[in-house]
This record gives sequence, C-alpha cells and structure tokens, in this order.
Amino acid sequence: MNINETTIAMDENPFFTESPVPFEYPQFDRIDVEAYRPAFEHGMARHLDQVNAIANQAEPPTFENTLVALERSGRMLRRVRSVFFNLVAAHTNDKLEEIRSEMAPRLSAHRDRILLNLKLFERVRDLYERRRMLDIDDESRRLIEEYYTDFVRAGARLPDTDKARLQEINVELARLQTRFSQNLLSEVNDSAVVVPNREHLDGLSENEIEAAAEAAAEAAAGRDLEGKFLVALRNTSGQPPLTWIRDRSMRKRIMEASQARGSRGGEFDNRVIVARSATLRAERAALLGYPNHAAYSLERQTAKTVEAVNRFLSKLAAAATANASREGRDLQAMIDGGGASHPLAAWDWAYYAEKVRKERYAFDASQLRPYFEIDNVLQKGVFYAAGRLYGMTLRERTDLPTHHPDVRVFDVLDADAQPLALFLVDVYARPSKQGGAWMSSFVSQSELLGTRPVVANYLNIPKPPAGEPTLLTFDEVETLFHEFGHALHAIFSSVRYPYFSGTSVPRDFVEFPSQINEMWATWPEVVKNYAVHHQTGEPMPMDLVDKMLAAEKFNQGFATTEYLAASLLDQAWHQLTEGEVPGAEGVTDFEKAVLAEAGVALDAVPPRYRSTYFSHIWSGGYSAGYYSYIWSEVLDADTVEWFKENGGLTRENGDRFRRMILSKGGSREAMALYRAFRGREPDPASLLARRGLN
Repeated sequence: MNINETTIAMDENPFFTESPVPFEYPQFDRIDVEAYRPAFEHGMARHLDQVNAIANQAEPPTFENTLVALERSGRMLRRVRSVFFNLVAAHTNDKLEEIRSEMAPRLSAHRDRILLNLKLFERVRDLYERRRMLDIDDESRRLIEEYYTDFVRAGARLPDTDKARLQEINVELARLQTRFSQNLLSEVNDSAVVVPNREHLDGLSENEIEAAAEAAAEAAAGRDLEGKFLVALRNTSGQPPLTWIRDRSMRKRIMEASQARGSRGGEFDNRVIVARSATLRAERAALLGYPNHAAYSLERQTAKTVEAVNRFLSKLAAAATANASREGRDLQAMIDGGGASHPLAAWDWAYYAEKVRKERYAFDASQLRPYFEIDNVLQKGVFYAAGRLYGMTLRERTDLPTHHPDVRVFDVLDADAQPLALFLVDVYARPSKQGGAWMSSFVSQSELLGTRPVVANYLNIPKPPAGEPTLLTFDEVETLFHEFGHALHAIFSSVRYPYFSGTSVPRDFVEFPSQINEMWATWPEVVKNYAVHHQTGEPMPMDLVDKMLAAEKFNQGFATTEYLAASLLDQAWHQLTEGEVPGAEGVTDFEKAVLAEAGVALDAVPPRYRSTYFSHIWSGGYSAGYYSYIWSEVLDADTVEWFKENGGLTRENGDRFRRMILSKGGSREAMALYRAFRGREPDPASLLARRGLN
C-alpha cells in the first residue's frame, strides 16, 4: 500500500480519530469489519510510541510527565478495543472471531511490553518511593500506588529469563481464554435440544412453544428440523423450561444436554483448555512469588487472602446444604404424594419446587408474567426508581446508529437536566451473543480526558414471536435492575483519571452497587408503578405482590448451594500448584472430589456452572473471584437495612449513595468507601437472614 492509499484508509477508518458524535458515541454505521485490524495495528503502534517517549525522556520523572502522560496515552487503542470486544460479546460472526483469535495474544503481548519496560518501571518506582513528598492530591497519590502495584504484579522486578517465560504464559492464556469463549458459544448453539413434537413441551406457554418453533425454523439449514422445536440453552446448569415442562424425560434430556457442554468430546470440548489454563495460572503465580493463582488474584480484592475466602464459603456451605436437603425432602414428599415413584433428580427440582411454592404460598410464578411487560419494567420500574433516587431522567432517542436492530439508546439527563451519559440496552438472546447478562462501557468517564460515559446493558431474554409482548419472569426483572445498578456505577463516575473510572473497583466490590439496585424491584412504590397488566393496564393485585414477597426466601437452600458449589470449584482450581492440576481426562473426577470434600455434592443440586462452561473464571475475568457475588451481598444486605432505616426511596438517600459510593469509582480503597457510607464494618447478619441461613 502506498502513502496515498494509507492516508485514504486512515481517513476512512472511524477509529483513527475521535467520534464527532456527542459523548464520542461509536459511529456504528461507519464501522466495517475491515476497520478493526488496521485500527488495532495503528492503535498498538501509537500507544507503544507514546509509552516509549515517556520511558526514554531525559527529564526526571514527575507525576505529570509520567503518570498523567500514561493516562493520556493509548486513546485510539482504547476506542477500537471497547467497540470490538463489546461487539464480539453481543453480536459476533466468523470474521470477528478470526480477528479476536489473532488479536487476543497480541494485545496480551502489547500489555507486557509496557508493564515489563524497565525504564518505565524505574520512573514509576521513583515516583512511588517519593509519593508522600509530592504535592499531589489523594487520588493522584493512589494512582501512583496502583500503577506501581500493576508493574510489580506483572513481573517488572523479575529477571529477564522469568520475564520471557511470563510473556509466553500470558500469550498462551489469552489464546486459551478466547478459544474457551468461542467453544462455549458454538457449543450452546450446537447443543440446543431438538424436540420432535409439541406434546413434549406441554406446560410451556403458547408464546414459548411458538418461539421454540421459530428457533427450529431459523436453524433448519442443513438439518432435519421441519415441524420440530428447538430449546436453546442458557449458560447455567439449570434451564428455565425445566420449571414448566411436564414430560420428565424431556426435562432430563435438557438438563443432561446442559451439563454435558464442553465435555462431550469433539471440537468444542473445553477440558483440555480448563486443565491447561489452571496449570499456566499456577505457574505464573509461582514465578511471581505466590503459592497459587488464588493468592495472587485475591491480593487485590477486598477479601485479601485465600484463608478469608475459604472460611467464608465454608461457613455458608454447611447452612446452605442443610437448607437444600430440607427443601429436597419437601420436594420428594410431593413426588411421592402425587403417585410417582422416582427419586428427586436435578431435572425435577425446578418443576416440583414450583408446585411446592404454589401449595405453600398459594403463589404461581407464572401469574406474575402478564404484569412484567419489558418496557413497563424498564421505563416505569428501573428508570423510575433511578429518577426518584437520583433525580435523573432517561429519554429514548432513535437518531443514533446501533450495532443491532434490537439495541435501544437513551439520553441520560442529570437532576439539573444537563446531559450526563448515553445508555444502550440490548435485551434479547440470539445465536451471535454470549450467554448471561452484563454491563460494559464504550466510553468511560474521565475529567482528565474530558470524556463522559457511554454505557450498555446486555441480557439474554428469549425474544417472543413477532407481534407478541415480551413478558418477563421475576428473575429477569431483577436482572434488569441488577445490570442497571452496574450502569449507574459507570454513569455517575466522577473521577479525574480513567484508571479509576466507574466499575474499576475490586471484583468482590463491583457487585455491591448492582445488588443494591435490585432492592427497588420489590419496593412497593416502584412495583405499583411498573407491575401493570400488559392487556388491561390493571395494577398487580396487592395480595399477589404480598405472596411474591413472602415467597422470596423459598428455595434459597437450593439457590445458595448451587452458587456455593460453583464458587468452591473456582477456588479449588485456582488454589492448586502447577503439579497438582489434573490432566484433561481428570477434570470431571476433580470436580466430583472437590464438591464431595466441601460437603456440597448433592446429586439433585448441580453447581450453577460446571468447569467446562464456567465462562466467568476461564474467559470472563472472575478467576478465583466467583465468590464475589455473595461476598458483596453482605455489603448489599447490610446497606438495604440502612436504606430502610433512613426512609428508603428518597433523593437524600440516593444522593448520599451516589456521592459516597457510585461517583468514586476506584479512586479510594473500596472498604474505606463502604465504612464511610455505612459508618461501621459490614454486618453479615442481614445476609444470613435474607437467605434463610440463620
């Protein structure tokens, strides 16, 4: 390519300059798949040039010429990375996956070239050693400390031979993480359960059955699916249709297909990736001077130590399994009382739990769905609660391009009606989308860079047939509130440095604001506003609301046990030394042994995730960190009590939470923020009571 052609290509590539759209919103209508490679290439080259200029300058290190300069560097790479990896997660294709496979190891190597740059480290170390003498504010001093820790944990103090090995490990891990994620998406689509006739789906609603028929029609190319139905699998072990399908053999097929993912042999088998990833992480931890990967990972979390996490999980496990066993006996009694003779199995639990719920609370969860139409839940529930708490307003706009027709965009206006952020929401499941629900940012807030948030929430709600309303389960309602809690953490960020923006906090603290936001899903004033019948407009009857709230603690033994089983698996894998990691053929036996030793090996309560489809820990950044959800729930449950004690849904309470927690991002130590807000250490009693573990 000659110079003129290069210039033209750069002019046409939307990543080479800042987006002219407000908030630097991505120009999705101009982004072609061919734009990514050159943008990554130039982005990494520019970033390295900037970093080398910082490292090699003749002037002695100052906060401005080193740390501030590093924070300003790499903006083009940041632009292309944020868009690319958001789209790979939300709406991928073969070309994007090809680029992902190529770029993941290169980006890992790029990071190492920066963090293992000795001259740069010496400048950061000099500032670190003088940080108490510098005339800078607390956020700037914390930035020095965090950068220094990043360099040390990346291996900056290692001898050259160990640095070289560390780089090899990081590159291979990047490849494995990418491959795990790709296998998981392919396996989910490939293992969708084919249902030969309608009778096998008896118990599902007409809309759900029609959606299964449409899924089969869409997947029919090259397959004998005419007149059949397709039940897509979510990423968890349990699957929503298991609650309603009456045909026990069909329930068994769905559960067995779910639990077999990633371990069936063939091209999507993840056992080799699991074993190799655990081995490499253990080796890397040892190189860096840690006994295992969990110790390395937990050092930067609020838990701090392996021992603290092990004690916490062990304490909860005994109570949770005792509750689950009691719940299981109730379900077995219902099975026996109904004239069946089979023992309770994993594929029976959700089905009979719903029957017990109806009997005990005169409450049928399916009664709720007509009152949970998605737009009402989103705008009159999620947005309404945020407006009452924080004075913010969200207004939909249709003039901005999106990466998929299902994506909606909203202006976020602050209490003074000034623009604050842009919010995208993408709720529907599709084969090109990874499983689960998550929040991410296209642009993060920073006073230094003058950027404001562009934030997205992603869910995987089954799309109803054309013309039909989207009616949610209560779990899906809570998920909408939960993910918007993450979005609020990013939207309200008010920090100087991009390093600290929004959700840039420890993994075991990041779930705290999102879990707090779930409380408004059942707050009476909020429920009254959004829970209206999608056809009649009538509000949900208060007796149904009361039954829903009364039933909240029901089945908590099961829910806590399946979660703890997955958390214990995560810790077990990452507390191994390199020589202790089993080979691929030993992955299943290792799982069984771990669950048995921890006392959570209940046949009817499988782990929420088995190792071979546990994307949180092998490709999602939660390695040795899945415990975070329930660790954060201690803070959440205790803070819910604070809100109740102080008047609940008020601007005063919301402004305090925004000012003391949400706006701070990672600019202060996480537990210091919590203690300042709550006025004391967290009390786990509220969590134990919430989950029925007291």
